[in-house]
Amino acid sequence: MKKTIYSMLLLLLVSVSCSEEFTEVAPVGVLESSTFFTSESNAEEALIGLYDLMQYNYAKDWSSAFFLKQLPGDAANAAGGSSTDQSQLQDIDDYVSVSISNASIESVWGLYYQTIALANTIINEVEQGDLANKEFVLAEAKFMRAWCYFELTTLWGDVPLRLINPTEISPESFAIPKSTRAEIYTQVEADLADAIAGLPDKTAVSYEFRVSQGTAQALMGKVLVFQGKNAEALPYLEAVISNTAHDLEADVSQVYLQDTEFGVESLFELGFISTDGKDWGNIAWEGRNENNLHVQLMGPRGDGYFDLTGTGLINGWGFNLPTAKLVAAFEAAGDVDRKAATVMTEAELNAFGGSLTGTPWDYEGAIRTKYATRLSETVTDGVSELNYGTNWRLFRYAEVLLLAAEAYNAEGQDGNARTELNKVRTRAGLADVDISLAGSDLFDAIVNEKYLELAHEGQRFWDLVRWGLASEELAGTGYTSKNDLFPIPSSEIDKNDALTTADQNPGY
Repeated sequence: MKKTIYSMLLLLLVSVSCSEEFTEVAPVGVLESSTFFTSESNAEEALIGLYDLMQYNYAKDWSSAFFLKQLPGDAANAAGGSSTDQSQLQDIDDYVSVSISNASIESVWGLYYQTIALANTIINEVEQGDLANKEFVLAEAKFMRAWCYFELTTLWGDVPLRLINPTEISPESFAIPKSTRAEIYTQVEADLADAIAGLPDKTAVSYEFRVSQGTAQALMGKVLVFQGKNAEALPYLEAVISNTAHDLEADVSQVYLQDTEFGVESLFELGFISTDGKDWGNIAWEGRNENNLHVQLMGPRGDGYFDLTGTGLINGWGFNLPTAKLVAAFEAAGDVDRKAATVMTEAELNAFGGSLTGTPWDYEGAIRTKYATRLSETVTDGVSELNYGTNWRLFRYAEVLLLAAEAYNAEGQDGNARTELNKVRTRAGLADVDISLAGSDLFDAIVNEKYLELAHEGQRFWDLVRWGLASEELAGTGYTSKNDLFPIPSSEIDKNDALTTADQNPGY
């Protein structure tokens, strides 16, 4: 049963997301942290606040981190109503004129740091106390901090590493320089080591939405693979794979549906509900919603474009349409079942009884079925468009298998690499790769498998960058190496006195 992730007051003296001038920030609703964290239940509520902030960041109106990570890749187009519909998203998708004040980039940056700020408060206060649940509280907070810093350094490179929040509202207190990506990784690994030591097994978590020891082990493995530390990564990935609490869902068509939420394949998942009763009058357009409004944003556009008769889908606002390249990759692989769980071609739409009228912006012949606007995952007795309960699976067991395959291949253990790769292929209904496939050819097979398995999950572009394949795979799209990182938001440089325009990422 889905658990509602509820909102709470943030236990911070100041916000470190720089959304307002320092002189305009007032410490409203401040709780006294020196006494608040003497209660185990209060510490527990603070931890739930971390999930609340993550939920907000990954499904916020036009600025979802979930969608933002997909935009530079080659699995989906920004789409929408036109080339100017949410222009800040179109700019990222088209690799042109990405502004240092891009509103979506600024929002995601700020919410990662707000989440880090709450994690810092929890860590710094609880470390000084003697709560009975101290080890667990620190472990969960450090996992969240590690997750956010890993995302930040993946998307922005060198970023400020703030482990202690400002104690006063002033430019001097806020000022902090960028740390190198290597320094960020060092901190992430330290936090994950503590998280692994203090988090319970997946079978023992108190609520199904919470991260487990296996989640932390999997993230540690991913962080190490991203650094090319493949031999170091393998023990962590192997620990997840050998734990029978983790496995692939048996049916690839069910991986992204409500029936398998928080299931055996889920390592880190953000929950949403369809019982929040949102309508056109009470929806919080720029605020927090317990429903997943971003599913509606990314549904096939109405306005006379897509007739979805027979599909079980309803119309959305038209963003995030699949590329022809992705469809062709599924078809070249003979990947029938996984393709059906991910995309639907126009011919398939027609076969269901639907149709297309006109030519939607950025349309290349298909709509999404992964994280789609399914009528079965929203309300039928209210405003269907505004009450999706679809969860985001941020980290899945299938990705662990593919990370392990990559690491084994890099270490010359191609037999083991084929074993892990074939597990994913078998679930997709594909034959095992040839037993002779090895070396760079096997690596290419892993790259392609990851493209298909994780399509529309925000991983593809960042993999291409770290593999050095972006120029090849994105040739002709307008991509340049400048796009390997997002720009540091101008508001951060304006308000952080330890940064200057020289600290901006190259090309911006």
